[in-house]
Amino acid sequence: MAQITSKPFGHTGAGEPVKLYTLTNASGAYAEILDYGCRVRALFVPDRQGVPGNVVLGHATLEEYEHSGTLFGAIVGRCANRLGHARFTLNGKEYRLCQNEGENHIHGGRRGFDQFVYDSRVEEGALVLRRVSPDGEEHYPGNLDLTVTYSFTDQNELVIDYRAVSDRDTVVNLTNHSYFNLAGGGSALGHVLRMDAGYYTPVDGALLPTGELRPVEGTPFDFRSGKPLGQDIGADDEQLRLGSGYDHNFVIPGEGLRRFAEVRDPQSGRRMTASTTLPGVQLYTANFLTPAAHTMTGEPCAPRCAFCLETQCYPNAMERENFPSPVLRAGEEYHHITVYRFDTV
Repeated sequence: MAQITSKPFGHTGAGEPVKLYTLTNASGAYAEILDYGCRVRALFVPDRQGVPGNVVLGHATLEEYEHSGTLFGAIVGRCANRLGHARFTLNGKEYRLCQNEGENHIHGGRRGFDQFVYDSRVEEGALVLRRVSPDGEEHYPGNLDLTVTYSFTDQNELVIDYRAVSDRDTVVNLTNHSYFNLAGGGSALGHVLRMDAGYYTPVDGALLPTGELRPVEGTPFDFRSGKPLGQDIGADDEQLRLGSGYDHNFVIPGEGLRRFAEVRDPQSGRRMTASTTLPGVQLYTANFLTPAAHTMTGEPCAPRCAFCLETQCYPNAMERENFPSPVLRAGEEYHHITVYRFDTV
């Protein structure tokens, strides 16, 4: 069971106090979590020599979190990823959302779940963060009572437990937008990814899934046997050109909490194993990060300096009847778990 401490982390532009929590396990590895956006700010785990290092991107100041737009480590919602034409129809009624990426809606709107301070409490060695998103917020229906629980085990597992209940039928698709670099810096393209996904969802020019479930066989999207992220990222492939690299949803086979990916950094020896109960995962190779954003140590970011494995429902699922539905019915509980486990090889 992790030991949890907290300290002030400044005030938002609106004057709200923010806390930084540190979850430290028996070996001394630790995770830092902000109650602003439920963000994973840092995650220090050992390399093969036993030397701890931070394997996620984070900012030094609260002001950067408020204004950088990077989503470093944040919980994203009410609907993560993209919704085509910024609208959906539910129970015969059309809901129009804000268009914050061209004509489309992304990551919950202009003020998504990443931009609020959550109520926080420590409970049985875990950090529990809660907020009620009111009916009509960002034009979504229903009062949504959301709880995100973080725990950090003695096996160096960061466990994210999502629970939500609404008083009206609504749309919910939650993810964590942590950027990982297992080397602690530099390019992430040498990281070796193995992912148990036989299909992915190709996109159109607006990065919206077309509805097709395309086999990865014979494409740059086949990670089933494991390969460096950079091996095929420059291939002559229309999908890679559209995403400026990997920015695609992969179909995770099976149900329940199951392992779907393993990432190794040959340089440090660190390995991350990812498991989830969700049906999909967005592999994003940080194609649009720029030096305008800085890490906790003040280093400027760069494209492909990290990667994301954002567990999720498939993007734009409200327009694709063949995709798993992101609809949460009134009174029912949304409950999903994602686990990132760290060790060395």
